[in-house]
Amino acid sequence: MKADNVTYTKAYNFAIRIVKAYQYLCQEKKEYVLSKQMLRSGTSIGANIAEANGAISDADFSNKISLAYKECLETKYWISLLKDTGFISEKSFESMHSDADEIAKILFLILKKTRIQG
Repeated sequence: MKADNVTYTKAYNFAIRIVKAYQYLCQEKKEYVLSKQMLRSGTSIGANIAEANGAISDADFSNKISLAYKECLETKYWISLLKDTGFISEKSFESMHSDADEIAKILFLILKKTRIQG
């Protein structure tokens, strides 16, 4: 099994946004704790998809996609917390959260499909 290139590309582009948001939060807002958590989980989504694409079995693939999905949910949590503590604007929140939500939905569908087949 393999996650399609669109999913990987969306996760990769999202990771770039997360890195830039992290840089902004550190440089402009002097916020280092929540943003570090967001950086870790937000970049882990694509990394897990990349690992899934190199999976040695269907179970391994499913496990990596599951991890990517969970990291996506965690990232949404950190983005929400950053908004609610005043570190990011409502507009930035909505944009990043929407992207994360879209990726999560795709990953969930992939996961559902692999669990039904496997």
